[in-house]
Amino acid sequence: MLKGSQLEGYCMDLLSELAKKLGFKYKVHLVKDGSYGRLDESGNWNGMIGEVVRGEADLAVAPLTLTAAREKAVGMTKPYMQTGISILMRRDITSEDSSMFDFLSPFSGETWFGILVAYILTAVCICVVARVSPCEWSQPESEQNPFTLLHSLWYIAGALSLQGAGPHPRSPSGRVVSCTWWLFAVVLLACYFSNLSSNQSSDSSHLMIKGFEDLANQDIIEYGTLAGSSTLAFFKNSNNPSYRRIYEHMERRKSFVSSMDEGVQKARDGNFAFIGESVSLDLAVARYCELVRAHEVIGMRGYSIVTPLNFPMLKNLSVAILQLSEAGELAYLRSKWWASSCMAQSAKGSSLRAQSMKGIFLVLAVGLGLGVLLALLELTSKSRSRAQEQKKSCCSVLTQELSQRLRTNSPKREPETSEKNKA
Repeated sequence: MLKGSQLEGYCMDLLSELAKKLGFKYKVHLVKDGSYGRLDESGNWNGMIGEVVRGEADLAVAPLTLTAAREKAVGMTKPYMQTGISILMRRDITSEDSSMFDFLSPFSGETWFGILVAYILTAVCICVVARVSPCEWSQPESEQNPFTLLHSLWYIAGALSLQGAGPHPRSPSGRVVSCTWWLFAVVLLACYFSNLSSNQSSDSSHLMIKGFEDLANQDIIEYGTLAGSSTLAFFKNSNNPSYRRIYEHMERRKSFVSSMDEGVQKARDGNFAFIGESVSLDLAVARYCELVRAHEVIGMRGYSIVTPLNFPMLKNLSVAILQLSEAGELAYLRSKWWASSCMAQSAKGSSLRAQSMKGIFLVLAVGLGLGVLLALLELTSKSRSRAQEQKKSCCSVLTQELSQRLRTNSPKREPETSEKNKA
């Protein structure tokens, strides 16, 4: 890659490391015709391979794949990197298959079950607290308790949807239960919408084209590869029916590109899948966040440095490459130049499990327990005052009061008397 008037990149760093190890000096120039190297109709090599064959260059340091045809014409070192053939395309070429119940995907099944149990328990708890607390229901004989079980379920549902449903509790114990549920609802909704948004954005990585079989069986997305490249030769010489269809399609449509940059740009423009070597495609993905590489990689082979035949330093270059690999230098260079400038994205948004929310469930349980305890303390305080007035045992008054509250649903009404009976 050009940086001002200087060249930089993985191959430049690799050449520098090899020069240090083997003690040679070098001068770099770009290949004149911009090609990697292929045989033309007259049987002559062009590109970098041609320059090495003609003696115009001593080495060719580039992403040159090791092939049988090249091995006959030039010397090639041990591979310094493994690569394969894959597909590059835009992220927004996505699958359209979706379920009508995708809105349930933010939480796992056990989390939804836990939410249902929490909803029912909270409704029962606020119903019990409203009956037990004298601050909420001071006169069970003459007043009607508004917090029936049905109303409690409705009240809790309204709070969960942030809509609210009156009347609200008046007692401290009832308010503790309500506030605890409100906190639970706010955290629950925040987690739900956050995970739902994450799942929706991660759906953009579900490609319609997951592999070469999908590519060969569709005619909506155009695709092509580098003209005269080893990738094209792979499809041309393959006996796989799908690979043959891909080659025939590219040959029929003439959907070849003249350079790697042109292929990447066409993929960025949309509705075009660029077939190339996975290592080069990964570099494009690291640079351009709108691009993604398909998971399938075929035709694994290696990148090698090219030398003339019978080059005296060929053996030493191969040994130096192996030493750099064993020392971790090649892995370091790979991580250096393939580092992505995009924000990290998960491959798939996963459902939030109950273990991730056990803290807020614990807070709810503590709040419910505290609310029931406060209601009992309120009732105990009132029973003690009444016991002193009636000069009875506090326990007997408390038991009587508690049984009356849990048994009574509405105030008793006098039977209606007709005018005739009154007369």
